[in-house]
This record gives sequence, structure tokens and C-alpha cells, in this order.
Amino acid sequence: MARIPLTHRRTLKVRILEAYSRRTYGKVLDTGLVALHNPRVFSTMLKTENSAARWNRLDPTLAALALLASAAEIGCSWCLDFSYWVSHNQGVDPAKLEQVTRRDTSELYSELERRVMEYSVAMTATPPTVSDEQVAALRAELGDAALVELTALVALENQRSRTNAAMGLTSQGFKEQCEFRPSGVRG
Repeated sequence: MARIPLTHRRTLKVRILEAYSRRTYGKVLDTGLVALHNPRVFSTMLKTENSAARWNRLDPTLAALALLASAAEIGCSWCLDFSYWVSHNQGVDPAKLEQVTRRDTSELYSELERRVMEYSVAMTATPPTVSDEQVAALRAELGDAALVELTALVALENQRSRTNAAMGLTSQGFKEQCEFRPSGVRG
């Protein structure tokens, strides 16, 4: 349960933001409703997310696995749910998305995908446990630009996950929107 109200006065700005969120995501994002309590925080979040959405040096599957590994490590069900939905809609293999918490035993992942998730988990640890060897291996395979993007994405996911966990936000059911439903059957 959210630790701060998700309700606001029905101003024009709030109604426009809610309409945009519903059109884009199918529902109003609880993270946005929390941030709306401080317009400057909301504005900064929006700018950051819009900018990060345009980054393109890292393969989408690698980015998705890194985000999910970090969110799982922190235990943010909201981020796991939403990241799954976003990644699924970007065409990332759902089986890979679902196995992130079993990455050590799953046979679905390449060595690079495992290294990316291990790096994400090492970055997420408090204090971070990233090693020179991890960075060198990723740098050799990804290059500097993609490694910097990976690092920034994991740092951003840490901010999201820690904020959402602290605010008590939980899954909004985005993953359920991805599940296969036979024609004519509603979920």
C-alpha cells in the first residue's frame, strides 16, 4: 500500500497527465501520482525518463535483463511489473524476462547476458561490489558507449526501485496485460 496519497485535486494539469498516462500505459502510473506531490521532482523525473528512453547503444534485451535484475535485487514489485511490460512490448523474449531471478540456473541466457545481470546485481549491492574484471569483460564485449549506458540504466533503476519501495508502491498489474488471451476472452 502506498505510503503517500495517490490522490490529487482534479486540476486541469492532473487531468491532462492522467489522460496521457492512460493513453500511453493503459492506466495512471502510481509513481507519477507520488511524484506529483512535488512538481519539481515530477518534472525532473519526466525529463530524466524521456531522455533515458532515447538511449540506444545497449541492446534492448541486455537493458531489460539489467533493469529486472536490479529491481529484483531491491525487491521492487512495481519496477519488476512495469519493466516486464515495457520489455515485452519492445519484443524481448518473455521467457528470458521471467527467468531473471533464476539466472544462475537457467539455460536461456548467453554468457554476455549473465555478465550483464551479474554487473547489475553488483552495482545494486550496498556498497557496490563491481570488480575490475567485470568491467573489463563487459567493456571488451559491449564497448565504452554501451557500458556507460548500461551503468547509467542500472543507476536509474536503483533510483526508481528504491524510491518505489520506500513509498510502498507495488505492482499495478502491467504484466497481466502481456499474457496471451484467446480471441474474445477478457482477462
